[in-house]
Amino acid sequence: MSVRELVVLGTASQVPTRHRNHNGYLLRWDGEGILFDPGEGTQRQMLRAGAAAHDLNRICVTHFHGDHSLGLAGVIQRINLDQVPHEITAHYPKSGQRFFDRLRYATAYRETVQLTQAPVTADGALATTPAYTLEARKLSHPVESYGYRLVEPDGRRMLPDWLAAHGIKGPDVGRIQREGVLGGVTLEDVSEVRRGQRFAFVMDTRLCDGAYALAEGCDMLVIESTFLDEDEQLAVEHGHLTASQAARVAKEGGVRHLVLTHFSQRYTEPDEFERQARAAGFEGELTVAHDLLRVPVPKRR
Repeated sequence: MSVRELVVLGTASQVPTRHRNHNGYLLRWDGEGILFDPGEGTQRQMLRAGAAAHDLNRICVTHFHGDHSLGLAGVIQRINLDQVPHEITAHYPKSGQRFFDRLRYATAYRETVQLTQAPVTADGALATTPAYTLEARKLSHPVESYGYRLVEPDGRRMLPDWLAAHGIKGPDVGRIQREGVLGGVTLEDVSEVRRGQRFAFVMDTRLCDGAYALAEGCDMLVIESTFLDEDEQLAVEHGHLTASQAARVAKEGGVRHLVLTHFSQRYTEPDEFERQARAAGFEGELTVAHDLLRVPVPKRR
């Protein structure tokens, strides 16, 4: 059975706390695993969450601040220690190549796995597979930062009444799906567009065009909300979002499920993030993330 879910490995900004690990997010997308922003301690959090190095196919780093990347060294070495049999691709801002190299070779170990480096240099598509297109958009932060977006191709939903009206049944249903036409009946005559699912990951940023573009039409948006509204000036100065700003991005993008994360250690009441996000007008499903939480991608409408 295909699984599409977010596994939250860590939710703290800047420094870990007693209850929150540094950032780390694993997106399970059918048979693939995409690890976003592995901060310090990610390898252990994966173990606690029941995730293995073999589950990983891509690693996506938004930027090279420590809370988003210090776990790379351990994760990469674990991938090699476990001799993961498939290729793993790493995406990260090209401007941070020296940091990636230092983390990849932080200590001595034996390389056994093909780790392909595919740095991000501009907005646009990074990879296209039969299951999705992975895109990047530049964000607004003191160091170069990119957000990521997964877009599933649109498909077709077969309509039983329309199939019956054209006398198509049994093996012929599969045939018209494969070939697009059967006895003068086209696939469009017996089906409708099934919109592909969309997922976006937006970390350290001020409000900017890139954040809105990534969120547009998403089934799930994982987005930082480092500060509460009363500290909006701090958010602007340090290149972050408040809970209300994150909610505004989700509301204007028509997001179905909003996941707030990356919380400053100054706050001890996570419910206040949800309250402020609701007050900003977001009415969809909303989750204030905590470590080791699993969040299913919403089912298709």
